[in-house]
Order: sequence, then structure tokens, then C-alpha cells
Amino acid sequence: MSNKAQSSRAQDDPHFPELGVTSGPLKSAAFFIGAHCKDYNDDFMLCKAESRDPGHCLKEGRKVTRCATDLINKMRENCLEQFEAHWGCLESNNHEYYLCRKAERPLNKCMFEKLGLTKSIPGTPEGQTPIHEVANPIHKRIQK
Repeated sequence: MSNKAQSSRAQDDPHFPELGVTSGPLKSAAFFIGAHCKDYNDDFMLCKAESRDPGHCLKEGRKVTRCATDLINKMRENCLEQFEAHWGCLESNNHEYYLCRKAERPLNKCMFEKLGLTKSIPGTPEGQTPIHEVANPIHKRIQK
């Protein structure tokens, strides 16, 4: 596609604002965004596999952004205190989840009770308790 065609295509696509959050809130919400926006994310990734043209998947990318924005707004409306406590902890602790489990548990509980979303970590072995649900985890520098 020529530069002129790309420019024309970009003008045809309506602008959609960014999420407007920093890395802390995004990391705090990441697993919930993954669950809430799974279908849009899957469509976007399939589209990206079709073409290396960055403009090819703008429509799908906007749907992902719109869905994530919707969820962030719902988190603020329903679980603001827990959400802020968790992402604040992440910001203060180099974005390490394991240092913020105490703040994470109330957020997970609120998200389930108010929005029906649960945190699930992809690749967790069947029958094993997910790390974020272990009651007394042992933290090591290198996980084996």
C-alpha cells in the first residue's frame, strides 16, 4: 500500500482516544481486561497475523481499546478503592505482583462480586492452586 493510500485510510478511520492510564492501573487490570475483552483481543491478533501492514487492523485495535476503556471505567465506578490500592502498590513495588497480593485479594473479590470477573492466569497447571490464590506463598528470587 502506498503512503498516499495509507494516509487516506488513516483519515477515513475515526480517531479513538487512548486509555489515559499509566502502567500501574493497566498492569492491575490486565488479567481482567484479558477476560473481559477476550473476543476483541482474539480478533485483533488474528487480524495482525493476516498482514504486517499497521493500518490493516485499526478497526479491531479500536474495539480492543474501547473494551479496555469500558472495563477501566467500570472498575473505577465499582471497585475504585481496591483498584487504587492495588495499582498504587504495584507502582511503589517495581510492578511486582507478588509484593502486592495483600492489596490484590480485595480487588479480585470486588471484581467478582460487582462485575462477575475472576482473575485467571493462562498456563496455570490443571489442579494446581493459582499463585495469586495461595494463602501463604513462599517468595524466592527464582521460581522453580
